[in-house]
Amino acid sequence: MASALLCGIGLLPWLSRTDPALTVLKARSTERDPTPAALAAIRGELGLDQGPFRLLGQWLAGLARGDAGQSWVSGAQVLPSVLQALGVSLLLMAGALAVALITAAAVCARTMWLGPRRRLGGRGPGGSVTAVLASLPEFLLAAVLASVIGVQFRWLPALGWYGPQWTILPSLALGLPAGALLGRMLYDLLPAAFGEPWVPAAAARGIPPRSVARQALRRCVPGLLPNLGLFVVGLTGGAVAVEQIFDIPGIGRLTLHAALAQDLPVLQTGTLALVLLAAVAGVLARLGAPLLIGPALRDGALHSLHRPTAHAPRTLPLLYGALLLAVIGLGLPRDPLLLETGSRLQAPSWGHPFGTDALGRDMLARIAHGALNTLGVALAISAVALVAGVLLGLLPKLSGPLVDTVNALPPVLAALLVTGIAGSGPWTPALAVAAVAWSPLATHTAALLRQERAATHLTATRALGAGRWYLLRRTLLPAVLPPVTRHALLRLPAIALSLAALGFLGLGSQPPSPEWGLLLAENQPYVERAPWAVLAPAAVLALLGALAVTAADGVRLPRLRPRRPPGTRPGPPAPGVPPAARPPRPDTAPPPYRLAHPSLRRESPPSGGEGIRSQGCSDPQATTGVFAARCTA
Repeated sequence: MASALLCGIGLLPWLSRTDPALTVLKARSTERDPTPAALAAIRGELGLDQGPFRLLGQWLAGLARGDAGQSWVSGAQVLPSVLQALGVSLLLMAGALAVALITAAAVCARTMWLGPRRRLGGRGPGGSVTAVLASLPEFLLAAVLASVIGVQFRWLPALGWYGPQWTILPSLALGLPAGALLGRMLYDLLPAAFGEPWVPAAAARGIPPRSVARQALRRCVPGLLPNLGLFVVGLTGGAVAVEQIFDIPGIGRLTLHAALAQDLPVLQTGTLALVLLAAVAGVLARLGAPLLIGPALRDGALHSLHRPTAHAPRTLPLLYGALLLAVIGLGLPRDPLLLETGSRLQAPSWGHPFGTDALGRDMLARIAHGALNTLGVALAISAVALVAGVLLGLLPKLSGPLVDTVNALPPVLAALLVTGIAGSGPWTPALAVAAVAWSPLATHTAALLRQERAATHLTATRALGAGRWYLLRRTLLPAVLPPVTRHALLRLPAIALSLAALGFLGLGSQPPSPEWGLLLAENQPYVERAPWAVLAPAAVLALLGALAVTAADGVRLPRLRPRRPPGTRPGPPAPGVPPAARPPRPDTAPPPYRLAHPSLRRESPPSGGEGIRSQGCSDPQATTGVFAARCTA
């Protein structure tokens, strides 16, 4: 896959049916006339007449000797410049990852406090603040931080890359949205981990809540490690807009400029560096899961994190959905293209509730008409990504190398490749985002499937004679689909933001389209004079994120009940037999039990049925599961 990607990049000028000599000439000097003699000189200098495959072979042969060639634009050696840009991006990624982890810890702090104390029963869906953070466009957050903190208050430097102080603002711009999304995914897994049987056993034994919380976190992190690897690569190569705003010489900006100038040696070398980084992150993520879980993953002794839970309250999603529909409904009757030069950058009023832009156009009308395009395309891409992610995640051996390669491809570079192959058009950004949107869902599906296949109930079901189709339909899919569907809903604002980022960089919709990313790009130069022109589309994006997050809490699959013969009814319980005395289910509490971990053995267990109760395992359900203090049969 990596070879195919590099070959596609090497063919980019010829696929786009443009003259690479003309593009290189314009990149070198915009004032020089493209005369036939000048173009012929560039073709002879670069060897373009030899064809793309000969150039690709020469680049690969030089790469084997440690020489990536020279830049077609600047003439400098490619490898040192790419390594320097990669070092800058890795340093920025480290700062952004630190901010993301702190943000994720803040999102899950309340759950980590209540879970070990067994007080999560009344936990609400929450997520509004998380949704706002996750829905903030990185480029908009970067522009606000640079203009407010860097320019107005002068607390931190806003432009350049000269020392540790210059890393704070871009790290915040990248880390806050990523940490909110990562924290929400962890927030979704923690209640199931705290509901496993080892938690009451640990509490009865007197293990401190801090240790219980740490082990619950260790139980959930393996399912998120692959996505954490995706965040690492995305924060390294996908921070193009943030690097543009803060003037950071990172590898994302380097590859973008090389792609626009069709500087193939720089573009191929930068993409190869991102592919290698993605491969290393993927390998570390796959090796980290067994190390964190331990031998339970190998022995099939895990407890399933999929538990039937009550539906979340529907008040918040209805409220957010009503607000979004109200904004769209009020703006649709208005003309989004009507110019009023006397009302340029007008503040919000009764006539213009969201104000006007630099040409006097009504912002409410433009947001409402842009929603039909932005939301429709984002929903379609999310649905396609969910289906493709689940199908490819069920085949991890096939999708693993493909995910590593696709993850190394920033959406901007994907847009350039799609533009070169399919041509420029209104669907080019959608195709580019769809080409990379499925990989996080496939990674999440494969990680959950790996843990679910190691669950004890699956082994028991297989021992009873269940076939592969039955296990897939009744056990694996009900455990994997709800969290992956919630993940897809959480990704809905991110997909809309990717479309917006392409519009911000000029690779998406073109004026006078009211697409939300184009609205942000058009009005960003006026953010200090007319902040409402930027805050209005950003607020609608945050509203979309809040709707997606709160609606994701209610995604559950219906419980499959065993079929009864026609015309029969479940009979009443036997007279005189209380519910507590009914025989236990065969897959929950097969007595007798003994304590397996030395830390739980105070002395040899007494005879009789009191042995378990005296040693902190009074609940039969508390004697199965994965923890340092585990009760086994």
